[in-house]
Amino acid sequence: MNDRVLKVNCPTCKEIVTWNDSNAFRPFCSERCKLIDFGEWASERHSIAGDPVDPEEFPQISGSRQSDD
Repeated sequence: MNDRVLKVNCPTCKEIVTWNDSNAFRPFCSERCKLIDFGEWASERHSIAGDPVDPEEFPQISGSRQSDD
């Protein structure tokens, strides 16, 4: 059996975090760091590079709500 312990750096504060089932916030060290990261994505300070997507170019997904315009 492999008893290696995986340790990673918290993406927010860079503290070393043990990656195991007892850490509910992995890969973050705490709920605070998790929420800080979420806020960065929500405010669009973090993003994934790529070309902008126009939703009008895609057909409606079946089962989605339709507007009555």
